[in-house]
Amino acid sequence: MKCPFCASPESKVVDSRPDKGGAAIRRRRECEKCGRRFTTHERIEEILPQICKKDGRREAFDRMKVISGIRKACEKRPIALEEIERMVDRLETNLQESSEKEVSTTTIGEWIMKELHGLDQVAYVRFASVYRSFRDIGEFMQELQELLKK
Repeated sequence: MKCPFCASPESKVVDSRPDKGGAAIRRRRECEKCGRRFTTHERIEEILPQICKKDGRREAFDRMKVISGIRKACEKRPIALEEIERMVDRLETNLQESSEKEVSTTTIGEWIMKELHGLDQVAYVRFASVYRSFRDIGEFMQELQELLKK
């Protein structure tokens, strides 16, 4: 593993432990050149469906892209990064269990909105405003009114 500080390819593992309920291994490493320590995470490479974008393009599922979008919606809200990661873990599990070869961004977006609705209503509205691309304040207000009914 290449050191993030000095780029040396030589490092040794000083500690390993299971992470995320056994789905990953967290390793503490020490660079043999500069002596600094860093953490890596090892995960099973999972086979996930292709994601169909609204414009027809297809791309591989990108966990970090999903986390980034959810984090933006949850910014300055009392939601821990661990909760967001658990949410994305559940999404990945659902995608794997579906055994679909392709999944639309619409399906993923709706699933995320459902999760956020139960977690934090402000984060839900933020995500919905970007995901649904509200064209005006009327559409935004309609979404808020639906939220208040529930």
